[in-house]
Amino acid sequence: MPEQHLSQIKGKNVLITGGCGFIGSEIVKQLSQLEANVTIIDNLSSGKEKYIQGLNNVNLINADILDEDVIKTAVKDKEYIINNVALPFIPDSYDKPRKFFDVNVNATINLVLSAIRERNVKRFVHISSSEIYGTAKTTPMDENHVTLPQSTYAVSKLAGERVVFTMHKEHNLPAVIIRPFNSFGPNITQPYIIPEIITQILKGDVVKLGNLAAKRDFTYVSDTARAIILSLVTDGIIGQVINVGSQKSYSIKELVELISEIIDKNVTIEMETSRFRPYDVDVLICNYERASRLLNWKPEISIREGLKETIEWIKKENFTIKSSYTERYGLE
Repeated sequence: MPEQHLSQIKGKNVLITGGCGFIGSEIVKQLSQLEANVTIIDNLSSGKEKYIQGLNNVNLINADILDEDVIKTAVKDKEYIINNVALPFIPDSYDKPRKFFDVNVNATINLVLSAIRERNVKRFVHISSSEIYGTAKTTPMDENHVTLPQSTYAVSKLAGERVVFTMHKEHNLPAVIIRPFNSFGPNITQPYIIPEIITQILKGDVVKLGNLAAKRDFTYVSDTARAIILSLVTDGIIGQVINVGSQKSYSIKELVELISEIIDKNVTIEMETSRFRPYDVDVLICNYERASRLLNWKPEISIREGLKETIEWIKKENFTIKSSYTERYGLE
């Protein structure tokens, strides 16, 4: 991260929603190291307070992002806002579409309106998702790639993104939109594919998965968080949409082979059609040229190095996959 950008965030008041979750807690950690004053709104339905324990200049508001009074109070005197909250696990969205639109769209509207009223907000960074693109028509995928979301989750993320962009145009909201591709690393809160594979390999000799041919672009979480922080303080990027990814893709089968090699364990891979998504994305590969040009960003952690760190964290934490929506969120 360029030195001049580091100095800009020191002592500044930053609000982040979902700051106890997977990507959020890494953002908070890096902001704390940069000596920013960080306020988190998180209801801890999936995030964990222990992920931010011991960090300096961090204040947690344990509240629901849909509570407008909480949002109005939290936004006061904040110069920088990161809208990171989301219900992110795609299979859950099939059965809980209303919950996904409440959190991923309506909560965004609440936060945006409060930011507009609080006139000293210098930057509003909204975290979207590469899933809004749908299956790649051309690769690597830049920010002008057509958006054809293929899940309720992806539709809700695109809707939230369009709310932010429209408010930028209508009300001069100083917004930047980040579209991360698949992130991975410690402090996991959801049964994403990489922790799913790792836990299955650690527990047995057979790995049971769905679509083994699906390809994804994976970025280590610290690299994703660094790009988001850069988007807070980089000049000349208001109104921009920026992809964050590695520009490399791996099939699910290739991931299993790589992880089993790192763990040093031979496994049998079984494909179960019952695990297939009803409307799956076949290929996602990021073009991060805009992030490189505007943010002076590129991924620094290789997938092998990141997987080693993730495996060690899962072993240390004795992490297990919670498969049901209710288990993870406590919601009905």
